Parts: sequence; structure tokens; C-alpha cells
Amino acid sequence: MNRDAPIGIFDSGIGGLSVYKKIRELLPLESVMYVADQIHLPYGSKDLDMVFNYAKAITEFLLSKGCKLIVIACNTACAAALHPLRRVYPSTDFVGMEPAVKPAALRTRTGAVGILATEGTFKGEPYNGVIKRFAQGVKVYEQPCHGLAEAIENGIDDSELHKMLEGFISPLKLKNIDQLALACTHYPLVFDHICKIAGNAIEVIDPAEAIARRVLSLLSDSELLATSPYEGVFYTTAATSTPVSEIVRKYFDSINRCAWSGEQCLEML
Repeated sequence: MNRDAPIGIFDSGIGGLSVYKKIRELLPLESVMYVADQIHLPYGSKDLDMVFNYAKAITEFLLSKGCKLIVIACNTACAAALHPLRRVYPSTDFVGMEPAVKPAALRTRTGAVGILATEGTFKGEPYNGVIKRFAQGVKVYEQPCHGLAEAIENGIDDSELHKMLEGFISPLKLKNIDQLALACTHYPLVFDHICKIAGNAIEVIDPAEAIARRVLSLLSDSELLATSPYEGVFYTTAATSTPVSEIVRKYFDSINRCAWSGEQCLEML
């Protein structure tokens, strides 16, 4: 395997860029291929078998481009596809999103934590697995955030976003939580809004940094850390009413536009 081959990252939309950003910060030389499956957004409300088929098709595309490791930067896609994809492609390293239940359970002082996620994430094996392993003796309050990922994807107005988030977070605050884990990669894009509504008494946890550290560990152990300057390409499966580049800039002022060598529409699904 070529150590300068790209890392593949995919999500149902631009949410996985919250993971891309952390990987970019920790591994500045790594090239990245990012796929936003916007034609099938949202994943969270879809049947998990259907999401697996989307994830498998994207994986095949990324592997055909020579990716050395694949990050499933979507909690719902991980729920549907992480373990099956590892079985189908045993020679490929996959890094998946794991809801930040463990750090929330370890840090809580009140014994109560909240989880913001899609319906699909709450149904999946990865989520239920971490609950069984790490949340014994802790009260875990689940809050499905119907429509939030799509609203973020479409660049929702700040005032409307605030109302939507209040509707999801306020019931959790009444449960005396002191930790709030974000279990959808779209949600960190509005991290500051979430923190403001949650208040100073609640710590908001974004798992993206842990994912970046896992990527670093796997590439280091395999002696596949890149040595050449960074290159990146962004793919989308659908033309959107608002150009992807504009939406990306709304949430990622710090991302250098020159980091992306192209924006292409895939006809693969």
C-alpha cells in the first residue's frame, strides 16, 4: 500500500467535515477523498439495510480510488454498516463513529447524561454496544433530533436553528444532565449554538477528535503515514440548490478553499 494514498471519508452530507477538520489538524500531510451522499440525505430516518447498501457502494468507489483507510463519518452509517463492511473488506481498515457515551459516563457528576442523535443511530449495534459496556449505573437520556441534520445541511437561519435546538435540549436539561454527547457528525457544525442553549453546567462532547487520534494510530502502526504535501477532493452524489462550497464555507471559515481540488457529481448509486 502506498503511504501517500488518500484517506477516504464519507457521510450522508457535509456533517463528516467536522471529522475531516480534526483529521486535517492532526495529520496535515494526509490526502483526503470525501464523499457526501447528498442524494440520499438524511440517513437517520432510513432503513438500516438501505443505508448499508449506500455505504457499501461508496466504500467500493473509495477503494477503486486507492484509499488506504476509510472513515465512516456518520453515526447512522456506522450503525448500519461498520461491522458488515469490516467482514466484506477484511484487508481494509475502517474507522467508525462511536457515540461518546464512555467519556460522558466517566465525567458525569450528576449520574445523568444526554445523547443527541438520529433515530437510526439509536437503533444500531454500535450505540447499544457502548451503552452496555460503559453506561452501567448511569442514567442515559436519548433525544432523537428529527430534521436537524437536514436543517444544518441546508444552512438553516440562526434564529430557526436556535428554536429547533431548544426543543431538543430543554427536555434533557430538566433531567439534570451534566454531559451532552453529540452522536451525529452534523451536530458539531453548530457546536457553539448547542453549548449556548445547554448552558455552563453541561459539558458538550464532540467525538471527532478521538476519531482523528484513531486514524493516526492505525496509520502509524501500519507505517502508512503520508510524506507528501496534502491534496484533497470533495465528491457529492447530487447537485444541490445551494452549491456545496457555499455551505462548507458557512460552517468552516478556517478551511482553505485551495485544499479541495474539485467538486464532482458521482453517478454511482
